[in-house]
Amino acid sequence: MARPKASFWSQQNVIVTGGSGFLGKAVVAKLQACGCKKIFVPRSRDYDLRKSPAICRLIKTVKPTLIIHLAASVGGIGANRENPGKFFYDNLMMGVELIEQSRLLGVPKFVAIGTICAYPKFLSVPFKEDDLWNGYPEETNAPYGLAKKMLLVQAQAYRQQYGFNAIYLLPVNLYGPHDNFSPQSSHVIPALIKKCLDAKEKKEKSIVVWGTGKATREFLYVDDAANGIVLAAEKYNKPEPVNLGAGFEISIKDLVQMIASLTGFKGDIIWDTTQPDGQPRRCLDTQRAYQEFGFKAKETFVGGLKKTIAWYIAQQKKQVKR
Repeated sequence: MARPKASFWSQQNVIVTGGSGFLGKAVVAKLQACGCKKIFVPRSRDYDLRKSPAICRLIKTVKPTLIIHLAASVGGIGANRENPGKFFYDNLMMGVELIEQSRLLGVPKFVAIGTICAYPKFLSVPFKEDDLWNGYPEETNAPYGLAKKMLLVQAQAYRQQYGFNAIYLLPVNLYGPHDNFSPQSSHVIPALIKKCLDAKEKKEKSIVVWGTGKATREFLYVDDAANGIVLAAEKYNKPEPVNLGAGFEISIKDLVQMIASLTGFKGDIIWDTTQPDGQPRRCLDTQRAYQEFGFKAKETFVGGLKKTIAWYIAQQKKQVKR
């Protein structure tokens, strides 16, 4: 797999929005490992990225050569159902204002991070980038997915009209250490890890999981995603969107059984079929990322799950000691 060049990154001055978040921490660590000395992570209390004056102040202060836009209002199926308006507004305005002000203030390159939720609900797998406009996204996360999808439209329009170098990446569902384990807003892997470990600790005989278990997903380890983003930021300068994935598909039923086994939970799995499955299938075609900038995921799924579970257990022990 291709590796980012230290000589390139030593000359960059990078803003990473969302750099203190789950994916952001991994991207910042990767940039540092590549020799990038100037990395600025704006905090929401200092810069409201939905507002142009705050973004102007940020860009004029930092004078970046590159912006990697990771910041997002995001959550699982439940959070998407409860916050469709917020997720639409926050994600649309952050992206639109950041790209516009970056253009006006002469930022040389912008990396926009999209979402697999932008893909149509019913689509044959693996999803190819050219299929993005072949239908409406899955309803529960459509406002979020469409808001992020507009950044692709903006990036391509700005490249065409202004020659602005903005690229657009589509990572599949991520997982790994530092993920969000909140029951109210977590995605499926951290939610299941927490459920299994909590039930094991309380000696409960069963856990309840949403849906039927028939839906499938693809998962990319967060460090692999960070490597893909850093490679693209260095090497990719074209208008076409690029998928970042691991190239495999697993059913939610098999995922639950795998996590139960790895956490040592031996109870029953009760499927709450009154709750939605979300998109029926998700799996990305990852050929373009490999062809354009040499990206290929390295971490095995079982290995990544073990690291994620071990990290979460360590965090819980730290909280107990406090």
